Amino acid sequence: MYENKEEIELALLACVDTGEYDVERSLDELEELARSAGAQVAGRATQKKESFDPATVMGSGRLQEIAEYVEANQITLVIFDHELSPAQQKNIEKVVDAKIIDRTTLILDIFAQRARTSEGRLQVELAQLRYRLPRLSGLGTSLSRLGGGIGTRGPGETKLESDRRHIRRRINALEDQLAELEKRRGMLHQRRKKDNVVSVAIVGYTNVGKSTLLNTLTDAGVLAQDMLFATLDPTSRALLLPDGRKVMLVDTVGLVSRLPHHLVEAFKSTLEEAVNADLILNVCDVSSPEFDHQLEITTQVLADLGAGQVPVLTVLNKCDKVVLPPLTIDKHTAAISAKTGEGLDALLEKIALNLPETHRRLQLLLPYSKAGLISEIRELGRVDIEDYREDGVFVEALVDIKICHKVQDYIIKE
Repeated sequence: MYENKEEIELALLACVDTGEYDVERSLDELEELARSAGAQVAGRATQKKESFDPATVMGSGRLQEIAEYVEANQITLVIFDHELSPAQQKNIEKVVDAKIIDRTTLILDIFAQRARTSEGRLQVELAQLRYRLPRLSGLGTSLSRLGGGIGTRGPGETKLESDRRHIRRRINALEDQLAELEKRRGMLHQRRKKDNVVSVAIVGYTNVGKSTLLNTLTDAGVLAQDMLFATLDPTSRALLLPDGRKVMLVDTVGLVSRLPHHLVEAFKSTLEEAVNADLILNVCDVSSPEFDHQLEITTQVLADLGAGQVPVLTVLNKCDKVVLPPLTIDKHTAAISAKTGEGLDALLEKIALNLPETHRRLQLLLPYSKAGLISEIRELGRVDIEDYREDGVFVEALVDIKICHKVQDYIIKE
């Protein structure tokens, strides 16, 4: 019996500061990503430049310093905070004796670890193959030298040195399979609309407590850990609102800043639950100094996906960690703690308030000649009280607005 233990890789983060974005904030996030992938970050290397070096991203002097640091500290992995071209990756590997990957490869590696559903695994494989196809020639040496680890996991990695036609055939096959799944999903969404299923999507930056919120509200039992991309596959659970309506609450994959467009495209089906939702809960970590940046990223990605017209309820999570939320709490904003349960009752009321009206709570006195309406009310809504009296049938119910006109004359209280 042999126990397979995965070695923790020692990593160095590298970045060129061109002034385009906040480098320290981006490297903090990259360190969290590396930790989620199972690496231990030993240090950071940055260089201020007006633009990237077209051959090696960084200047030759700085790159030589990195090579010496890597050798002296037995570092096996260097992660660049930018997307590297195949030529850049190959040129850096000639100088630095370590495996060289970029931010996109790291995210794909985490996705490969976390995907559980068959569709999630297909999406990971397709995204990896599309990204690695132009890099096949450059990857051969690093993969054969270091044999696996971060940046090499997931479906498709064993065929990276195969000929390009084989890879392209596999990409075409995956695209066909995902197109078929997309068609089925479209039919499922149509069926939900036909059956009047109301859905609420939880979206937001990664690691802000979306899965914890789903678990607290519905006892879903979804993995909720303090790491980026703990959830990859969407999870749906039924949720009962204070007004009596039952909705479907959906947890989605978390977002990060500068998520490459082709990754958003590859995981569109995972994120499209937000596009088809009746309401979006945009969750952010209000205790984070970057919470406004998190909200901005989520809003931008939702707009890119075509979900800009869906009503949004901003949820300020982890409010137990701050004295006062810095945003005004109104109909479109809720302050909660998914961990302690603080503010969840108010959140449920605001979800009901922001959802399009589908039912009305009514008290009716139906003449016995119209008692047949009760079964119709029950079929499309819910009957809570049914009392047969001398002057008719008293009914307290949640009535679908499509049949409200049929009972309009018998309403005694709304």
